[in-house]
Amino acid sequence: MIQLEKDTFEEKVLENKGLVLVDFWSDKCEDCKALLPHVEELSEEFGDKIKFTKFNTIGAMKVAIKQKVLGLPTVAIYKDGEKIYELVKENATKENIKKMINEVL
Repeated sequence: MIQLEKDTFEEKVLENKGLVLVDFWSDKCEDCKALLPHVEELSEEFGDKIKFTKFNTIGAMKVAIKQKVLGLPTVAIYKDGEKIYELVKENATKENIKKMINEVL
């Protein structure tokens, strides 16, 4: 998984051609930390079709707000720089993320 920073988000996600999954998380979010290993598993399964990234919102709230990320964890899929799918909070489960990936492929 690619670790995004506030100064690389635009280039790696919004200017990217193709599919990018972004796991928005925070050091202070226990649900986010619990979800991360599952997202990493999915990146091994689907990494040849979707670019998997993670974005720590600590210190980068302006980017998160601009992307309309209002709760954590949030897992979103972007296609050619546009957000096309998003799962938030309790809906962000391994099963739902896998279903979301299969729907966009």
